[in-house]
Amino acid sequence: MDLNLDPIAFTLGPVAVHWYGIFMAVSILVGFYYFRRDALRLGHDEDFLYNLAFIMVIGGVIGARLVYVLTNWSDYAVEPINILRIRQGGLSFHGGMIGGAIPGWLYIRAKGKRVGQLFDLIVPGVCVGIILVRIGNLINGEVLGRTTEIGLDRHPAQIYASFLGLVLLIIHNVIARRRPPEGYLSWSFILYYSLFRGLIEETVRENPLYWPVYLNETYGIGLFTLTHLITPPLLVLAWWMRRRIAVTYATAHKRRRRR
Repeated sequence: MDLNLDPIAFTLGPVAVHWYGIFMAVSILVGFYYFRRDALRLGHDEDFLYNLAFIMVIGGVIGARLVYVLTNWSDYAVEPINILRIRQGGLSFHGGMIGGAIPGWLYIRAKGKRVGQLFDLIVPGVCVGIILVRIGNLINGEVLGRTTEIGLDRHPAQIYASFLGLVLLIIHNVIARRRPPEGYLSWSFILYYSLFRGLIEETVRENPLYWPVYLNETYGIGLFTLTHLITPPLLVLAWWMRRRIAVTYATAHKRRRRR
């Protein structure tokens, strides 16, 4: 959906503040608020939490931009300076997750903390980020849906994706009430995000078909994009990790009961 909205919220002298940047900043602040609140209740040190958040945010932004640029290199080859203009949009979700997770995992392990427990606390903030940043994409006129011939000029892919973030947040809250073992919530997020994005959002997004198996211009549906291609291994990995965590927890619980 392209509404021709002004991507600039306001200006401060020569500096233009974009809605995309505002939504991203709000996402980070909201996510960190809940992460810090819940982690402090579990007894974690505040300095450790601030350091972890800083490392993961910086790593996430770098990873998100790097993967986006590499997968859309033709858009940046002529003017490489545009690589630095992050506030105009252009971040890969998968790149952001990998870029944030790897240094975060290393830092958590170096401090002798529990990775699964802390990664679970990050999920609500990521869901909020999806909801808000996709609205920023809508204002920027990017992450467009495919054109259709069924009453919509093109699919409102940004709105689909924003709604997906809300659905993921609801799923997370429902599972969290069951008090699952550590790591189960974060792998559940990866599982359901990969599933819903592959089935819904990615199918109607105007992305290049790296393996053009199917394209229906009437309904604006296309298979397969790069994200479609990496979705099956992500689904298998997330499902296997969730099952492994659940089985390990159940086995340990039985042993404790026998004692």
